[in-house]
Amino acid sequence: MGKVAVLTGGGTAGHIYPALALAEQLRTRGWEVFYAGTPSGIEARLAPEAGLPFEAFDASGFDRSRPWTLISGVARIMASERAAKRWLADIGASVVVGFGGYVSVPVVRAAEALMIPVVVHEQNSVMGLANKSAVRHAQAACLTYECTRADIPHGVGAHVTGNPVRGAVMSAKRDEARCALGIPLDATMLLIFGGSLGARHINQAICAMKDDLLARDDLYIMHVSGPKELKRCQEALALTGKEQERYRLVGYQDRMPEALAATDAIVSRAGATSLAEISAKRIPAVLVPFPYATADHQTTNAQAWVESGAALMFCDDDVEGEDFKEAVLTLVDDAHAREAMRACAGTADSVHAAEKLADVVEGVSCAKQ
Repeated sequence: MGKVAVLTGGGTAGHIYPALALAEQLRTRGWEVFYAGTPSGIEARLAPEAGLPFEAFDASGFDRSRPWTLISGVARIMASERAAKRWLADIGASVVVGFGGYVSVPVVRAAEALMIPVVVHEQNSVMGLANKSAVRHAQAACLTYECTRADIPHGVGAHVTGNPVRGAVMSAKRDEARCALGIPLDATMLLIFGGSLGARHINQAICAMKDDLLARDDLYIMHVSGPKELKRCQEALALTGKEQERYRLVGYQDRMPEALAATDAIVSRAGATSLAEISAKRIPAVLVPFPYATADHQTTNAQAWVESGAALMFCDDDVEGEDFKEAVLTLVDDAHAREAMRACAGTADSVHAAEKLADVVEGVSCAKQ
């Protein structure tokens, strides 16, 4: 029987992109890779686009303001666990790797029932609820941050591998990306990205800076607002046809590898996957952690980048102030400051994270055999 890996996770791109990066690495090592996700999550689109056979399982959390939803949530997970057992047996799974999101819970539990080895990967500095549940059934936990070891139960092997970055991000070249995006090679480019759902305060702050940004004749702006924020930003900016030549506003950017390769500086949330990609491409950054993340983990995520000198950080409540505006404008104006930050930006070993994670997956699988 061949080597068969099942990757599972869903809900946000932060769970899915590291899984896709691992899938790329495992397939180069001769593994057959499947993906288990929710039927309506973005993984249902991204996994098949990456060439992975996809199996859908229904799973969700519960609304704390409506405690009765716990009953229906548990019922869905139990039904999905039964379905996952049948599916894992049918495909002859050798190992299951969970990346977080509620869908990983029934798949990991099914793997444990079938005595299939489990590896959990945690992208953030604070372990999410789904991974906290899944890691109790795991043989190994792979971490992005050393501080997360405290969340790993006794008897589960902990490995700091970093957060895997997709091959498309790693291979994208600056000049080719700029040609593809229509950005002059000698211009300065600023990328604003609030995550797949957008970030209202960041959007408002950047929209208010439009005139200051466009006053810099060699500056091109790519502003990814998030789909729900696009109309609001369009109205706030009221870009003329001439302004749209240098200020590119989009709701969603499906060419993110090229955007990252082309940019000179970024304003971003501090999600683990965003930080891994920023680090891998050595991009000077102004980080604005999402204030409602579990245990404020985005602030903890960002702290290492700030301490290394690779990034500046602002609270979400402060982005519409003068200090934030000055920091962004200084970053686009000062090439020497960007170069100094770029020199510090590669300290996190995200470049080799997919290889390290794949080594752990293969080790767990071999130990079982």
